[in-house]
Amino acid sequence: MPGPIQSIERAAAILRLLASGARKMGVAELATALGLPKGTVRGILRTLQHVGFVEQSQDTGKYQLGAALFHIGSSYLDVNELRTRALNWSDSLAARSKESVRIGTLHEGQVLVVHHVFRPDNSSQVLEVGALLPAHASALGKVLLANDPLDQLDDAGLVGFTPATCTDPERLREMLAEVRARGWASDVEEMVEGEVSVAAPIRDRRGVTVGAIGISGPIERLCGMTGEDARTPRVELVSYVREAARAISRDLGAIPW
Repeated sequence: MPGPIQSIERAAAILRLLASGARKMGVAELATALGLPKGTVRGILRTLQHVGFVEQSQDTGKYQLGAALFHIGSSYLDVNELRTRALNWSDSLAARSKESVRIGTLHEGQVLVVHHVFRPDNSSQVLEVGALLPAHASALGKVLLANDPLDQLDDAGLVGFTPATCTDPERLREMLAEVRARGWASDVEEMVEGEVSVAAPIRDRRGVTVGAIGISGPIERLCGMTGEDARTPRVELVSYVREAARAISRDLGAIPW
């Protein structure tokens, strides 16, 4: 049997380093970490960039994982499997919260709704499967952006939908850091006036966020009644959403957190 191909081993080492270290690394940093000549690393990076496995920042010249590699890495978990794993838990969440439930994934910087459970009452509702939501103005989107290794936040696409929509890139990145730290997100009238949503991440066995699950409904039902609580999601509803996200994640093989 022929031995391993050295250039492929080196390319794999670069990809692993970019995946596990800082989000962006330069040629010198990679060469030092791997003990390889800069010319060798530069040549491998050029090839990886050509096939879309890495991307180079025009501002800093540093490299990060590319979109093509991300799509390949997550392709084993397709939308149908995510929906299948989530069916029972999303129905249960709708019953507990008495609100509509949506599950979404990132698609070209927006949120693609892949599953939707109607609010369990007799009101007229529209099925939203296949709809695209603005990532920066929705709880689902904030969760996905906060845990996105490719940093797909489009600063130029921060459209204001209501007076509460955050369109300042720096402030939004601060909000995403908070979301990442606490493990859930909300939007309070940021996409639709009078509407609130709460969401939490769904992770797979690698700890990668492959989707988000959330509830949405009128502000008077999802938030408190007076003072600051009037714009703060109710604690028990946040707990319901996080519990559902953890349950789906466990079914996908994630270590409970």
